[in-house]
Amino acid sequence: MEQTFNFNNELSGKIALVTGGTKGAGKAIAERLVQAGATVIISARNAAETENSELHFIAAYLSTAEGANKLVGKVLSAYGRLDILINNLGSSTTPAGGFNALSDGDWESTLQANLLAPVRLDRGFLPQMIDRKDGVIIHIASIQGKLPLYDSTLPYAASKAALLNYSKSLSNEVTPKGIRVLAVSPGWINTSASVAWLGEIARNSKISVDEAQKGVMDALGGIPYGRPAEPSEVAELVGFLVSPRANYLTGTNYIIDGGTVPTIS
Repeated sequence: MEQTFNFNNELSGKIALVTGGTKGAGKAIAERLVQAGATVIISARNAAETENSELHFIAAYLSTAEGANKLVGKVLSAYGRLDILINNLGSSTTPAGGFNALSDGDWESTLQANLLAPVRLDRGFLPQMIDRKDGVIIHIASIQGKLPLYDSTLPYAASKAALLNYSKSLSNEVTPKGIRVLAVSPGWINTSASVAWLGEIARNSKISVDEAQKGVMDALGGIPYGRPAEPSEVAELVGFLVSPRANYLTGTNYIIDGGTVPTIS
Protein backbone atom coordinates (compact mmCIF):
# COMPACT_ATOMS: atom_id res chain seq x y z
CA MET A 1 0.00 0.00 0.00
CA GLU A 2 1.44 3.36 -1.02
CA GLN A 3 2.10 5.82 1.82
CA THR A 4 1.37 9.53 1.63
CA PHE A 5 3.10 12.18 3.77
CA ASN A 6 2.29 15.68 4.97
CA PHE A 7 5.70 17.33 4.75
CA ASN A 8 4.54 20.48 6.55
CA ASN A 9 3.27 18.71 9.67
CA GLU A 10 4.83 15.29 9.42
CA LEU A 11 6.15 15.22 13.02
CA SER A 12 2.91 16.37 14.64
CA GLY A 13 2.44 14.64 18.00
CA LYS A 14 6.11 13.63 18.24
CA ILE A 15 8.32 14.63 21.17
CA ALA A 16 11.97 15.28 20.35
CA LEU A 17 15.11 16.11 22.34
CA VAL A 18 18.10 17.87 20.78
CA THR A 19 21.21 18.00 22.96
CA GLY A 20 23.45 21.00 22.45
CA GLY A 21 20.34 22.64 21.02
CA THR A 22 20.91 26.27 21.96
CA LYS A 23 23.28 27.24 19.14
CA GLY A 24 24.89 26.16 15.90
CA ALA A 25 23.66 23.05 14.12
CA GLY A 26 21.77 21.91 17.22
CA LYS A 27 19.66 25.07 17.27
CA ALA A 28 18.98 24.76 13.53
CA ILE A 29 17.95 21.11 13.96
CA ALA A 30 15.61 21.98 16.83
CA GLU A 31 13.96 24.76 14.80
CA ARG A 32 13.58 22.44 11.81
CA LEU A 33 11.79 19.84 13.94
CA VAL A 34 9.45 22.51 15.33
CA GLN A 35 8.59 23.51 11.76
CA ALA A 36 7.63 19.89 11.10
CA GLY A 37 5.19 19.94 14.02
CA ALA A 38 7.18 18.27 16.80
CA THR A 39 7.29 19.30 20.44
CA VAL A 40 11.01 20.00 20.85
CA ILE A 41 13.10 19.97 24.02
CA ILE A 42 16.62 21.37 23.91
CA SER A 43 19.39 20.86 26.43
CA ALA A 44 22.69 22.57 27.10
CA ARG A 45 24.66 23.78 30.08
CA ASN A 46 23.30 27.31 29.63
CA ALA A 47 20.16 28.73 28.06
CA ALA A 48 20.31 30.35 24.64
CA GLU A 49 21.11 34.06 24.49
CA THR A 50 17.88 34.60 22.56
CA GLU A 51 14.90 32.68 23.90
CA ASN A 52 12.61 30.79 21.52
CA SER A 53 9.27 30.06 23.18
CA GLU A 54 8.72 27.11 20.85
CA LEU A 55 11.79 25.32 22.23
CA HIS A 56 11.55 23.87 25.74
CA PHE A 57 14.91 24.30 27.47
CA ILE A 58 16.28 21.99 30.17
CA ALA A 59 19.69 22.80 31.61
CA ALA A 60 21.95 19.74 31.60
CA TYR A 61 25.62 18.92 32.01
CA LEU A 62 25.94 15.70 30.02
CA SER A 63 29.63 14.94 30.56
CA THR A 64 28.73 13.07 33.74
CA ALA A 65 26.49 10.07 34.34
CA GLU A 66 24.55 12.08 36.92
CA GLY A 67 23.85 14.88 34.45
CA ALA A 68 22.64 12.50 31.74
CA ASN A 69 20.42 10.57 34.17
CA LYS A 70 18.88 13.81 35.46
CA LEU A 71 18.00 14.90 31.93
CA VAL A 72 16.37 11.54 31.15
CA GLY A 73 14.34 11.76 34.35
CA LYS A 74 13.20 15.34 33.72
CA VAL A 75 12.13 14.65 30.14
CA LEU A 76 10.18 11.49 30.96
CA SER A 77 8.61 13.06 34.04
CA ALA A 78 7.46 16.16 32.14
CA TYR A 79 6.50 14.62 28.80
CA GLY A 80 5.86 10.93 29.52
CA ARG A 81 7.88 9.65 26.59
CA LEU A 82 10.44 10.55 23.94
CA ASP A 83 10.01 9.72 20.25
CA ILE A 84 13.11 11.35 18.69
CA LEU A 85 16.54 11.71 20.26
CA ILE A 86 19.15 13.86 18.51
CA ASN A 87 22.53 13.34 20.18
CA ASN A 88 24.05 16.55 18.86
CA LEU A 89 26.24 17.57 21.79
CA GLY A 90 29.90 17.66 20.79
CA SER A 91 33.07 19.13 22.19
CA SER A 92 36.63 19.62 20.97
CA THR A 93 38.63 21.79 23.37
CA THR A 94 41.91 19.89 23.62
CA PRO A 95 45.23 21.54 22.74
CA ALA A 96 46.95 21.13 19.39
CA GLY A 97 50.32 19.46 19.08
CA GLY A 98 49.63 15.78 18.52
CA PHE A 99 49.64 12.86 20.95
CA ASN A 100 52.33 14.18 23.26
CA ALA A 101 50.45 17.39 24.05
CA LEU A 102 47.44 15.50 25.40
CA SER A 103 46.85 14.44 29.01
CA ASP A 104 44.57 11.75 30.36
CA GLY A 105 42.19 14.56 31.31
CA ASP A 106 42.04 15.77 27.70
CA TRP A 107 41.13 12.30 26.51
CA GLU A 108 38.64 11.63 29.27
CA SER A 109 36.74 14.92 28.92
CA THR A 110 36.44 14.46 25.15
CA LEU A 111 35.24 10.88 25.41
CA GLN A 112 32.71 11.83 28.09
CA ALA A 113 31.12 14.54 25.92
CA ASN A 114 31.28 12.91 22.49
CA LEU A 115 30.81 9.19 23.22
CA LEU A 116 29.58 8.46 26.73
CA ALA A 117 26.94 11.21 26.83
CA PRO A 118 25.04 9.73 23.85
CA VAL A 119 25.53 6.19 25.17
CA ARG A 120 23.97 7.17 28.51
CA LEU A 121 21.06 9.04 26.94
CA ASP A 122 20.35 6.16 24.57
CA ARG A 123 20.35 3.76 27.51
CA GLY A 124 17.96 6.04 29.40
CA PHE A 125 15.44 6.63 26.63
CA LEU A 126 15.52 3.33 24.72
CA PRO A 127 13.43 1.20 27.12
CA GLN A 128 10.28 3.27 26.62
CA MET A 129 10.90 3.38 22.85
CA ILE A 130 11.23 -0.39 22.77
CA ASP A 131 8.05 -0.81 24.83
CA ARG A 132 6.19 1.20 22.19
CA LYS A 133 8.17 -0.31 19.26
CA ASP A 134 8.71 3.21 17.94
CA GLY A 135 11.52 5.75 18.01
CA VAL A 136 14.39 7.37 16.13
CA ILE A 137 17.90 8.06 17.45
CA ILE A 138 20.34 10.23 15.52
CA HIS A 139 24.02 10.44 16.47
CA ILE A 140 25.70 13.59 15.15
CA ALA A 141 29.23 12.41 14.45
CA SER A 142 31.81 14.08 12.18
CA ILE A 143 33.82 13.44 9.05
CA GLN A 144 36.77 13.35 11.43
CA GLY A 145 35.57 9.90 12.39
CA LYS A 146 36.98 8.91 8.99
CA LEU A 147 39.32 11.84 8.30
CA PRO A 148 41.23 12.59 11.55
CA LEU A 149 43.39 15.66 12.01
CA TYR A 150 46.04 14.35 14.38
CA ASP A 151 47.69 17.69 15.08
CA SER A 152 44.61 19.53 16.29
CA THR A 153 41.70 17.26 17.21
CA LEU A 154 43.02 13.75 17.89
CA PRO A 155 40.72 12.86 20.84
CA TYR A 156 37.68 14.36 19.09
CA ALA A 157 38.33 12.34 15.93
CA ALA A 158 38.83 9.13 17.92
CA SER A 159 35.64 9.71 19.92
CA LYS A 160 33.58 10.31 16.77
CA ALA A 161 34.98 7.16 15.15
CA ALA A 162 33.91 5.26 18.25
CA LEU A 163 30.47 6.88 18.09
CA LEU A 164 30.03 5.69 14.50
CA ASN A 165 30.95 2.13 15.45
CA TYR A 166 28.64 2.22 18.45
CA SER A 167 25.78 3.68 16.38
CA LYS A 168 25.98 0.86 13.86
CA SER A 169 26.15 -1.77 16.59
CA LEU A 170 23.17 -0.28 18.44
CA SER A 171 21.15 -0.22 15.22
CA ASN A 172 21.77 -3.91 14.69
CA GLU A 173 20.41 -4.59 18.17
CA VAL A 174 17.35 -2.34 18.36
CA THR A 175 16.11 -1.99 14.76
CA PRO A 176 14.32 -5.39 15.02
CA LYS A 177 12.56 -3.89 18.07
CA GLY A 178 11.17 -0.97 16.07
CA ILE A 179 13.83 1.70 16.68
CA ARG A 180 15.74 3.36 13.86
CA VAL A 181 19.32 4.43 14.66
CA LEU A 182 21.31 6.63 12.28
CA ALA A 183 24.47 8.72 12.24
CA VAL A 184 25.09 12.04 10.49
CA SER A 185 28.67 13.14 9.86
CA PRO A 186 28.99 16.81 8.98
CA GLY A 187 32.15 18.40 7.72
CA TRP A 188 32.97 21.97 8.58
CA ILE A 189 29.85 23.93 9.61
CA ASN A 190 29.62 27.72 9.47
CA THR A 191 28.61 28.42 13.07
CA SER A 192 29.27 31.43 15.29
CA ALA A 193 31.93 29.36 17.05
CA SER A 194 33.71 28.61 13.76
CA VAL A 195 33.56 32.29 12.77
CA ALA A 196 35.17 33.24 16.09
CA TRP A 197 37.77 30.50 15.60
CA LEU A 198 38.66 31.85 12.15
CA GLY A 199 39.01 35.31 13.63
CA GLU A 200 41.40 33.96 16.25
CA ILE A 201 43.47 32.18 13.59
CA ALA A 202 43.58 35.37 11.51
CA ARG A 203 44.71 37.50 14.46
CA ASN A 204 47.33 35.02 15.65
CA SER A 205 48.72 34.50 12.15
CA LYS A 206 48.33 38.13 11.07
CA ILE A 207 46.31 37.17 8.00
CA SER A 208 42.82 37.96 6.75
CA VAL A 209 39.77 35.92 7.74
CA ASP A 210 39.44 34.79 4.10
CA GLU A 211 43.02 33.55 4.19
CA ALA A 212 42.34 31.78 7.47
CA GLN A 213 39.30 30.06 5.95
CA LYS A 214 41.33 28.95 2.94
CA GLY A 215 43.99 27.56 5.29
CA VAL A 216 41.41 25.49 7.16
CA MET A 217 39.91 24.21 3.92
CA ASP A 218 43.38 23.27 2.67
CA ALA A 219 44.03 21.39 5.93
CA LEU A 220 40.89 19.35 5.27
CA GLY A 221 42.15 18.54 1.78
CA GLY A 222 39.79 21.05 0.22
CA ILE A 223 36.01 21.35 0.07
CA PRO A 224 34.88 20.84 -3.53
CA TYR A 225 31.69 22.80 -2.85
CA GLY A 226 33.88 25.76 -1.95
CA ARG A 227 32.49 26.64 1.47
CA PRO A 228 31.48 25.16 4.82
CA ALA A 229 27.93 23.93 5.38
CA GLU A 230 25.26 26.18 6.83
CA PRO A 231 23.59 24.85 10.00
CA SER A 232 20.23 24.85 8.20
CA GLU A 233 21.61 22.46 5.57
CA VAL A 234 22.60 19.94 8.23
CA ALA A 235 19.20 20.45 9.91
CA GLU A 236 17.37 19.70 6.67
CA LEU A 237 19.10 16.33 6.38
CA VAL A 238 18.27 15.46 9.99
CA GLY A 239 14.68 16.60 9.48
CA PHE A 240 14.32 14.15 6.62
CA LEU A 241 15.98 11.27 8.47
CA VAL A 242 13.64 11.46 11.47
CA SER A 243 10.56 11.79 9.29
CA PRO A 244 8.22 9.00 8.08
CA ARG A 245 9.70 9.53 4.61
CA ALA A 246 12.89 7.87 5.86
CA ASN A 247 11.08 4.96 7.48
CA TYR A 248 13.30 2.27 5.87
CA LEU A 249 16.60 3.98 6.73
CA THR A 250 18.56 2.66 9.70
CA GLY A 251 22.10 1.64 10.60
CA THR A 252 23.67 4.08 8.14
CA ASN A 253 26.03 7.05 8.39
CA TYR A 254 25.12 10.06 6.25
CA ILE A 255 28.02 12.36 5.35
CA ILE A 256 27.25 16.02 4.64
CA ASP A 257 30.56 17.68 3.87
CA GLY A 258 30.40 19.39 0.47
CA GLY A 259 32.57 16.59 -0.93
CA THR A 260 35.44 16.95 1.56
CA VAL A 261 36.13 13.28 2.26
CA PRO A 262 38.13 12.14 -0.77
CA THR A 263 37.17 8.46 -0.65
CA ILE A 264 34.06 6.40 -1.28
CA SER A 265 32.25 6.13 2.06
